[in-house]
Amino acid sequence: MRVLKLRRSDLKRCAELEQLLFPGDDPWSRAAFAAELDQGHFYVGAYEGEQLIGYAGLAVAGRPPHAEAEVHTIGVDPAHQGRGVGKALLRALLARADEVRATTFLEVRTDNEAAIALYRAHGFEIVGLRRRYYQPSGADAHTMRRPPLGAAAETAEAGG
Repeated sequence: MRVLKLRRSDLKRCAELEQLLFPGDDPWSRAAFAAELDQGHFYVGAYEGEQLIGYAGLAVAGRPPHAEAEVHTIGVDPAHQGRGVGKALLRALLARADEVRATTFLEVRTDNEAAIALYRAHGFEIVGLRRRYYQPSGADAHTMRRPPLGAAAETAEAGG
């Protein structure tokens, strides 16, 4: 498996995977993915050979030391889940966020224990709750936050 910049030719496949992964929560269309790329957001795909098996996207706003990043989406083909694809995609997003020293935020369904565990293992903590965040299902979401890599050490060195 390789993680590479997402190809526009794979946006239809992204939308197909959205239908599989998020059928009760307004899955993204091909046009929605195209709009994300048009806005210059950072999107990567996980490829097995030439086949897209997962995708992830990140938006970055501001500049260091006040940069913030938001994970917009991570999706993995159900046939490839549990094999480290989501972890590889998340690490690619976090590497980009760390390049600009951005604090990273995301929302995750409160009942998605596997995703919450993955995010915690990568330094995220729950900082809030968004009731009925996912529509139309009405599922709640945790808001999670992760400081940029090395931020805790920099704060300690600065005496903060």
